[in-house]
Amino acid sequence: MAFSTAVQLEDVWKRFGAVEAVRGVSLRVPAGCIYGLLGPNGAGKTTLIRMIMSIFFADSGRIGLLDGQKTLAVKDQLGYLPEEKGLYKKMKVAEVMIYFARLKGVAMDVAQQRAAELLQRYGLGDYQDRRCEVLSKGMEQKVQLLSALIHEPELVILDEPFSGLDPVNRDLMRDVILQMRRDGKTVIFSTHLMEQAEQLCDFVALINKGQKVVDGPLGQVLASGGRAAVLDYDGDGHLLRELPGVIRVNDSGKRAELFLAEDADSQALLAALVPKVQIRGFALRTASLHEIFIRAIGEADDA
Repeated sequence: MAFSTAVQLEDVWKRFGAVEAVRGVSLRVPAGCIYGLLGPNGAGKTTLIRMIMSIFFADSGRIGLLDGQKTLAVKDQLGYLPEEKGLYKKMKVAEVMIYFARLKGVAMDVAQQRAAELLQRYGLGDYQDRRCEVLSKGMEQKVQLLSALIHEPELVILDEPFSGLDPVNRDLMRDVILQMRRDGKTVIFSTHLMEQAEQLCDFVALINKGQKVVDGPLGQVLASGGRAAVLDYDGDGHLLRELPGVIRVNDSGKRAELFLAEDADSQALLAALVPKVQIRGFALRTASLHEIFIRAIGEADDA
């Protein structure tokens, strides 16, 4: 079944005692996209996800899934990977996956076939009859991800899916997310890693202190940040702050992002750089999500 909207939040609030964890958030997630919920730890991302999944219930506002339906009505079409993960250690790997598939209404023979196919495809075929307790941490993370996907959900929600992953499993997570979009599924994931989101997302929402500060198509959000020059260099980074047309510098030591005034001349900037540092690379681009988020937080705090 084709859907136009995967998730719709309208003025959603959630309080825990005196703490307002989510404050009037409204979002629309189009179906068939990769959508990033971005923000620092404690911003309210996990609370939003848990309300979408009906683990928590909103104090006020409205949440609709898959063209406006209630979560419980479409629960078998949802896949969820929580931030705090875990497996039943004494169960066999294939048994765990079949168990989760059966919870979502998948017939036993179909669940068995899908578990075997997924484990074989992702390099765990030799482990399907072994207990989960023998798995390495990376293998556990892979099995948990496959268990969230075995019932072929329309909407997949991943809470901090890249946290703690080694490079191999980080690439696997990225490839699985991209494949789900190719298959027409919707993926929402939360992260505080802006670079990861910039590489994957079609749409993003930046959350801070329980409030939405920026949202929209990724290209539109990036365009709102103006221009930046990305500089790979050797030398004294303090000199970068004295350059013409530069309004802010994000310097990580050997690479710096120079944020430019609207009327800045990039050729004049490059000419000014030559006598100051040794240049290994210089490229113009839109400002990064990291920079846009830092600015948005600063503007919200000043308001």
